[in-house]
Amino acid sequence: MLETYFVKPQTVDGIRGSWIGGEIERYVGWLAEHGYRPRVVVGRVPLLTGFGEFARRRGARTVEDLPAHVDAFVGARVAAHRRPGRGEAANRRLATFAKEVRGPIEQMLEVVLPGFEGSGRRHLADPFVGVAPEFFEYLVAERGLRPATVRLYRHHLRRLAAYLARVGVRRLDELSPALLSAFVAERTGSGLAKTSIRDLCGVLRVFLRYARREGLIGRDLAATVEWPQVYRLSTIPRSIPWDDVGRVLAAVDRRTAAGRRDYAILLLLVTYGLRGREVAALTLDDIDWKRERLAVPERKAGHATAFPLSGAVGAALVDYLRRGRPESADRHVFFRTLAPVRPIGAAAVSSCAGHYLRAAGIRVPRPGSHTLRHTAVQRLVDADFALKTIGDFVGHRSAASTEIYAKVAVETLRTVAQGDGEEVLG
Repeated sequence: MLETYFVKPQTVDGIRGSWIGGEIERYVGWLAEHGYRPRVVVGRVPLLTGFGEFARRRGARTVEDLPAHVDAFVGARVAAHRRPGRGEAANRRLATFAKEVRGPIEQMLEVVLPGFEGSGRRHLADPFVGVAPEFFEYLVAERGLRPATVRLYRHHLRRLAAYLARVGVRRLDELSPALLSAFVAERTGSGLAKTSIRDLCGVLRVFLRYARREGLIGRDLAATVEWPQVYRLSTIPRSIPWDDVGRVLAAVDRRTAAGRRDYAILLLLVTYGLRGREVAALTLDDIDWKRERLAVPERKAGHATAFPLSGAVGAALVDYLRRGRPESADRHVFFRTLAPVRPIGAAAVSSCAGHYLRAAGIRVPRPGSHTLRHTAVQRLVDADFALKTIGDFVGHRSAASTEIYAKVAVETLRTVAQGDGEEVLG
């Protein structure tokens, strides 16, 4: 593998001659497998051989000894790199340099040392795992919650745990209605939407009932958590005019692999009203080129949908598959364009949509994939399709989810808001 990147035999021999040469070569193979560019590999190997020699001089004799020497190596490299100058800019440059040194070393250790976890993205422990270790298992086994919903529980309960630690509450039996009310008020003041506060209160109620059932608290506090009243159909969809869709698509540079991928993603969102996670989950097996169909399995409502494959969407997918998608045995359609090469997630799809909405100069609350999904639904409503048909098309669980799009004449209201609505109102 090393010969692929280094031409001179003596260079390859020098790398293999390092006491961690085997680990370095294994890491190089991992980099190649995950799509890293040759210049990245060539730049990292000398750093790793230098780290191995540094750790050996400090007493390291096995690979398991290496993690103890990472901080010292990074510190030594930063000290050698330091240049005259002070201030925030100089500190930022040093911090960036430190990350560039630490990152490849810890990544190699993650590859060659089972169980090693770098200092970058740590996997957070479940909140309250010390006092209620089986709570999240209860959510899955007894309540049957989906993984996405369980992640929502983790998110809200981490905020509760952080709040309790900040105010000095260390035991669950110290909870009180006043304390819970103060926590909800703080989260409300942070700018969360009423629906998010309602979700938070629902999570708290479930957790408090579980804690009471398990004897972790002395009384049932769930009833003391009052959630805000959220009126059905009280908001309007986050759709944009169809002309603005053209501006969003025009903002994509389709000369690049990333642009070809993003263009296909945007078309899927706005043509079929897909959710971000549905786009991320698409596989090559979901595209039936012969019958010109696109399958969307496992939708939120628990069913699958098969769409006619639009000519524009099909052309965009072909363009990306031929000239943008990296080679991979993985059957997912959409991949990261930067190493490590792996399928994108729902958050990346939403971020992609938000990026091009902003690039097109379109202002909308919480720009993301749902903006284009709402736009697709609103266009069907404006075309007088039945709500049941629209709900089935976009995978709504109930007709109530679709009704919000029918309560206003969006385009008429836009005309009024722009000051040209006297004739409309007359």
